[in-house]
Amino acid sequence: MDRDFMLQLYERMVLIREFEETVKFLFLEGTMPGTIHQCQGQEATAVGVCAALRPDDWITSTFRGHGHALAKGLTPQELLDELFGAKTGCCQGKGGSMHVGNMSKGMVPGIAIVAGGIPLAAGMALAFKLQKKSHIVTCFFGDGAVAEGAFHEGVNMAAIWNLPVIFVCENNLYGASTRVDLVMKNPRISDRAASYGFRGETVDGNDVLAVYEATQRAAEECRAGKGPVLLELLTYRRTGHSRRDPCHYQPKDEREAWAQRDPIERCAEQLGLDETAREQIQQRIQKEIEAAVAQAKVAPQPTPADLETDVFA
Repeated sequence: MDRDFMLQLYERMVLIREFEETVKFLFLEGTMPGTIHQCQGQEATAVGVCAALRPDDWITSTFRGHGHALAKGLTPQELLDELFGAKTGCCQGKGGSMHVGNMSKGMVPGIAIVAGGIPLAAGMALAFKLQKKSHIVTCFFGDGAVAEGAFHEGVNMAAIWNLPVIFVCENNLYGASTRVDLVMKNPRISDRAASYGFRGETVDGNDVLAVYEATQRAAEECRAGKGPVLLELLTYRRTGHSRRDPCHYQPKDEREAWAQRDPIERCAEQLGLDETAREQIQQRIQKEIEAAVAQAKVAPQPTPADLETDVFA
């Protein structure tokens, strides 16, 4: 793999980690309104997937979408403006943390309903197929979404019509506080693809190159008209389901074991980055985020008149 490309992947993961850590403290300080659902520890899933997509491909996201947004090309500034409720935010201050996105960059604003993005992704892919376009849609969702009826409906629709969708299950082992093996007799989620008649694959979701290569293969199949692919990315969130969640249900030894598989550290080792190089990258990104926070705090807020914009019915 080209070193410069790998370095881009590494820096994008560090950007997501530093963004999330900054947002965490802004929320705990009471500086930032609303609530947050964060993705520390899952950076490789977002970065590896989005790096394998073309700029005109699309993604659907969830309420845990900061990493997806940064990986798809949204800037820290437009995201922080959105989190502060500013008009200059990616959704003009109307979405907040749970609904970030930018249609001009191929990201539908996040859908907070569990599994809500799955049938939407299938519908988008059907439109692209009917229009004879080469775009594909990548749909992010968590392991908890697999138990929803929308999963069956959306995946089955994509299967019977050979739609160009990559279904990306970020299996972080917990649906909120419930462990995956308590709600599934067969916890290997990729196996479910076979029952719909298409390919599924389980991937180390903390290895950014493995995720990138698996997504590349899936994208090629989708563009070739072979139908959808289900990628199960095994990962682990190092934070609670939301900021109100202290994670007491995660065993200490489990947390420590996954910490040893940190995606950013693993990528740094693959690149051979020493401590000095890592610190330089981290400090440069921290300064970028600090500047964005300062600007977001004084960004213009919506006015009452904005209530009448973006309304269709």
